[in-house]
Amino acid sequence: MHVFVTGASGHVGSAVVPELLAAGHRVVGLARSEAAVDRLAAAGAEAHRGDLEDLDGLRAAASAADGVIHLAFRHDLMQAGDMAGAAGVDLTAIRAIADAVAGTGKPFVGTSGTLLLALMSPGTVGTEEDAGDGGFRVDAENFVIGLAERGVRSSVVRLPPTVHSQLDRTGFVPHLIATARDRGFAACVGDGANRWSAVHSLDAAHLCRLALEQAPAGSRLHAVGDEGVPFAVIAETIGRALGVPVRRLEADDAAGYFGFLAPFVQLDGPASSARTQQLLGWRPERPGLIADLEEGHYFRTGS
Repeated sequence: MHVFVTGASGHVGSAVVPELLAAGHRVVGLARSEAAVDRLAAAGAEAHRGDLEDLDGLRAAASAADGVIHLAFRHDLMQAGDMAGAAGVDLTAIRAIADAVAGTGKPFVGTSGTLLLALMSPGTVGTEEDAGDGGFRVDAENFVIGLAERGVRSSVVRLPPTVHSQLDRTGFVPHLIATARDRGFAACVGDGANRWSAVHSLDAAHLCRLALEQAPAGSRLHAVGDEGVPFAVIAETIGRALGVPVRRLEADDAAGYFGFLAPFVQLDGPASSARTQQLLGWRPERPGLIADLEEGHYFRTGS
């Protein structure tokens, strides 16, 4: 299958591209820079120069492909506090891709986040059946799912807030580690009993491929290995690895320490992947978050 992948040179994309190539697919990745072109070439993939704002380019690349995996997101806007802007760029790009694949029966795999379920179904373990009416990234998720009624084999892979591995250089975990290094202490909010789900990058990549190849139209899928790791345990593991203390912050002090992550680190967002495992035969096989942190690669100089 000829697969167009946005975000192909990013963290999750750098796991998805080799996964697809190893399965015999041809991969064309969206590349914003010559450096991204070089990374894709080194992996054995082709490049389509452009970005999420190049709507005509997205339509052309999606039209030429047999299937699409959409991983790209304007994390820079989100980290700058422009959540609406990041979500708006994402939804506009998805609509452009949809223009090219509507009525074709092609697979279109979008991505979203399991942490959104903390707002959809607070106090419970989130499942694939949970869905919101609208909001940040929810509008995009619902749009992709709705493409099933427009002749697209659409699915959404919900990714945990911690997609972890040696490939992870810019995600939430590196941000937490860098903050603890800079401030001289790791932290959680309150008792840190709130939970985050997690998955290894390679397990997430495998699920993205299975979604492309097999997912029924309109499927919500969970790339979840660890159902829920208490945030206090994450903070304690980071503190131990860095040799710094762990402090419990009041909610009012979270923004001053965590920055853009402050609203997320307080959410209790456990999630299950039981239905996904049953539907596609997917099984998380790599180390869990704490075991991966304890391997030490996140804490080496330059990480």
